[in-house]
Amino acid sequence: MSRRRISLRQELPLLVWLVIVWGALWQDFSPGNLLFGALLAVAVARLFYLPPVELSGRFNILYAIPFALAFLAKVVVASAQVLHLAITRGPKVTNAVVAVTLRSHQDLMVTATGHVISLIPGSLVVEVDRSTSTLYLHAINISTPEDVENLRNEVRSIEAGLIRIMGTREELEAVRMEAAA
Repeated sequence: MSRRRISLRQELPLLVWLVIVWGALWQDFSPGNLLFGALLAVAVARLFYLPPVELSGRFNILYAIPFALAFLAKVVVASAQVLHLAITRGPKVTNAVVAVTLRSHQDLMVTATGHVISLIPGSLVVEVDRSTSTLYLHAINISTPEDVENLRNEVRSIEAGLIRIMGTREELEAVRMEAAA
């Protein structure tokens, strides 16, 4: 069975990412080490089947910078909230597993949304249903239906931010239509 040939334009972001990870793992960004990492990245991409990551072809830096700053603020605030809960309530903190269906069905967008959520203290993606683009999150301090709805809205807000940064034009239009409604 022959597999579809992936264009360099599609594969280049993956190769660059693999080289950056290689340099970070070795904590060595010297030209020689990065060249060796690039050779390994090409070998991995050619020898092992990796499904192509479909990129939208757009990246909006004007949305990326505020998103990154808002993300950092959320991490700081959530860290303080988790510390407060740990000190005041201890093991009596309520938690829940909440299903959140995303707008996007692209693996990259679902993965990016899940990673951003997991990096914010207090919630963690425990399961992903690729067929429906549903994230199942374990979240602390969830005790009412309003808390569940607030969590879902927060996740969908993060997904909307990522769509504004790098989503397809169709996803971007859906976010704009939803915001206008």
